[in-house]
Amino acid sequence: MRYGSKEARVGVLLVNHGSHSETWRQALTDLESRVRNGVMADGRIQGMRTAFMEYTEPSIATQLKQFDAEGFTDIIIVPIFLTVSPHTHNDIPNIIGQKEDARTIEMLNAEKIERYRPRARTYTVPNLDFTDILMRNVAHRVKELSMHSEREGLVLIGYGDETYEKEWGDLFDRVANYVNQEVGVSDYTYGWCGHIVRYSPEKTTEAVERILSRKEKAIVIPVLVAHDEMFQVRIIGRGIDQVSNRASVVYRPDAILPDVNVEQWVIDITAEYLNLILNG
Repeated sequence: MRYGSKEARVGVLLVNHGSHSETWRQALTDLESRVRNGVMADGRIQGMRTAFMEYTEPSIATQLKQFDAEGFTDIIIVPIFLTVSPHTHNDIPNIIGQKEDARTIEMLNAEKIERYRPRARTYTVPNLDFTDILMRNVAHRVKELSMHSEREGLVLIGYGDETYEKEWGDLFDRVANYVNQEVGVSDYTYGWCGHIVRYSPEKTTEAVERILSRKEKAIVIPVLVAHDEMFQVRIIGRGIDQVSNRASVVYRPDAILPDVNVEQWVIDITAEYLNLILNG
């Protein structure tokens, strides 16, 4: 396969945050398994891997080294992240050598996250929030739990980020508006379960209580990529258990994955970037 006058060997690297939870990591490796045939069907993409940004191997550096060792010329990096964050804006570009930010590099070194600039050219696709996938995903999950939409309010619980809190809030507003149109649940609020609130279950409790002050029922949806026992069970679950009227809360400790729409997005976005590489 050629572009210009050179032989091209193109690979795809699915990059995610990483987690101590085996359940969480399995959901991301399962995503690779589900999309592999679709991504590599016509033979133009010749390799595919998954990398965890932190906490566990294989890391981004490990996988990029392997691509280099196998002679790949171009790598399409697909971040499985919901919206903009320091991870996608700073961490990943610094890990792969596209940026040289001293503060970020110091943080990466402190967390023992290896940096590696591959010989292969790298192309990073946009996050999932550039599509309507998250809106459709949440609406589907709410619809499965909703019984009387006019009596219910929606509580979205995300990881959160201090730097991009406005962007997260705007994303949740769009999601809630879509849920209102598709399911009829018109009132909503959101809360955080990550480091922005120091992993506090009480913040989930507070968000649920806000909705229950206005509605009879609260439908709680974790807006998290995959299931992690620490978040869906120990943080969000305990927060719900502390609600004064627990019987008025509807909650399923699920996640965005698995989702066939996410899978199709991975297939489509890699094909789009492959064409840019070969024809650019």
